[in-house]
Amino acid sequence: MDSQRLERVEVSTGANPTASVIWLHGLGADGHDFEPIVPELRKTAAQGAVRFVFPHAPKRPVTVNGGAVMRAWYDLYDLGINRAGEDEAGIREAMDLVRGLVDEEKARGVPAGRIVLAGFSMGGAAALFSGLRHDERLAGLMGLSCYLPLADRLADERDPANSGTSVLLVHGSYDPVLPMPLGVAARDTLQGLGYPVEWQDYPMEHQVCMEEIALVDDWLSRVLSD
Repeated sequence: MDSQRLERVEVSTGANPTASVIWLHGLGADGHDFEPIVPELRKTAAQGAVRFVFPHAPKRPVTVNGGAVMRAWYDLYDLGINRAGEDEAGIREAMDLVRGLVDEEKARGVPAGRIVLAGFSMGGAAALFSGLRHDERLAGLMGLSCYLPLADRLADERDPANSGTSVLLVHGSYDPVLPMPLGVAARDTLQGLGYPVEWQDYPMEHQVCMEEIALVDDWLSRVLSD
């Protein structure tokens, strides 16, 4: 798939953006899902004009939802801590899509070091998988209520370009969809490999809360101020 074929929602905080946040939605949602958050990110906007890119995932049958067709970055076979296999081909296809989105932002004049990869749930998983393997230093990686796909491959496949890139992980302690131990495992894996991970959990389910938005704003403003 070509990223040029991905429809998307774009919101810029000013003219001639000098930074970009590519934000991937969760399973069954679309790029409009996090669009309303942008006006709340005031500290981030204060760093200069930022372009938020919210792409729509391709539509595909999703096994965990009985084969129903919906927007998904890859197929999902199972939920929970002991997942019954992973869609490796689909996950790597999603990485190609993300790389294409990064390349598009670079072609528009935003260097890789001013690009953040972010996402919620499946989108967060795809953002982490892609960013950790990206061969150029990125500004930051953010995963909200997500997990680390193909975690046992990371040590061999990670690219040193992002070994020091800031990673923000946030999870709900009552998440019934992707239980918090999945987020904790992602944190522990990344910390074990030396990544500078910032972790926060909130007493919430599979969602986003106002305190989390404020945290995201603080973090984005920091990683885009370097």
